[in-house]
Amino acid sequence: MTDLLVTIAQGLVELPDEVKVDVDEPNEEGVIVYHLHVAENDMGRVIGKQGRIAKSIRTVMRAAANRDGQKVAVEID
Repeated sequence: MTDLLVTIAQGLVELPDEVKVDVDEPNEEGVIVYHLHVAENDMGRVIGKQGRIAKSIRTVMRAAANRDGQKVAVEID
């Protein structure tokens, strides 16, 4: 799952080496939170107009996690 998120983010940004993902342990509801870190200049590229790209990234991640029977959330920091 981490590789999927990194691959998606690296395709969007100008500085792909700056993409980092931190993963939290599952919380009491079983949700695994992925924290996506990108360069300050690339933040707008990952979020998109009105958050459309960020929403799409979250949708893809939830769909992939659903195939594995997991629950995930993506936060962009």
